[in-house]
Amino acid sequence: QVQVVESGGGLVQPGGSLRLSCAASGSPLGYYTIGWFRQAPGKEREGVSRITFGGSTSYGDSVKGRFTISRDNAKNTVYLQMNSLKPEDTAVYYCAASPRALVGSSWYDFRQYDYWGQGTQVTVSS
Repeated sequence: QVQVVESGGGLVQPGGSLRLSCAASGSPLGYYTIGWFRQAPGKEREGVSRITFGGSTSYGDSVKGRFTISRDNAKNTVYLQMNSLKPEDTAVYYCAASPRALVGSSWYDFRQYDYWGQGTQVTVSS
């Protein structure tokens, strides 16, 4: 069973950048599809990005071209590089792991993920 812990959140001005990390323990991350989700107050949890066992990536429409997901299997860590941040990106960001391949749009369904971190707050404000 894998445990995941997010880090890297904080306060950033619009147009700025942050890099979130999702560090795993208990099992190699390479066995899992890893997803990033976010949830703003009063809103539903939203899929941001995912990376598969083989390194294939997907992004939500609102972050395409601005966010990049990557993994370092040697460090057992997945990263989310967030550039050109906007106030509407403000949310708690969660890392999640799924033992399933999650092909097509199934990655967007948070119910497909079994293991979740505690979340890290990202605030984009001037």
